[in-house]
Amino acid sequence: MALATIGIGGNIGDAAATVERAIDALHELGRVIARSSLYRSDPWGKRDQPDFTNAVARIETALAPRALLAALQTIERRLGRVPGEHWGPRAIDLDILLYDDLGFEDDLLRIPHRHLFERAFVLVPLAEIDAAFEAWRDALPRRERESVERIVGPAE
Repeated sequence: MALATIGIGGNIGDAAATVERAIDALHELGRVIARSSLYRSDPWGKRDQPDFTNAVARIETALAPRALLAALQTIERRLGRVPGEHWGPRAIDLDILLYDDLGFEDDLLRIPHRHLFERAFVLVPLAEIDAAFEAWRDALPRRERESVERIVGPAE
């Protein structure tokens, strides 16, 4: 079994409900062992769109990285993801951030995620579930960290 950390986000429709449904769907892929609160964040990359709702979950899974990616894409489609503009609005986005201590890259997948250490909307919820990422979160510019706001806890 491997530990995979999944970044979750969306900004179309009831994004908070869709993110929660995505976390629930992760149980199909293994055992969810940790999940963050939900956060509201400014859009990243393409700014002229609604704010995002984001979270991070860690799962224990028997799926290999490429199989996990395919399973996440299936969940995305089931929850309303359709092809669209790069970094544009989306119902849901599920990204493999980490997979054990693996370093991996091919045409479809890079682990750790290419922008993991640049994005407050990932590092803030990730540091909530894994203290090893607090220093990375804290190294981000204050303005970046403040653009991410906790909106609801995992048990709320």
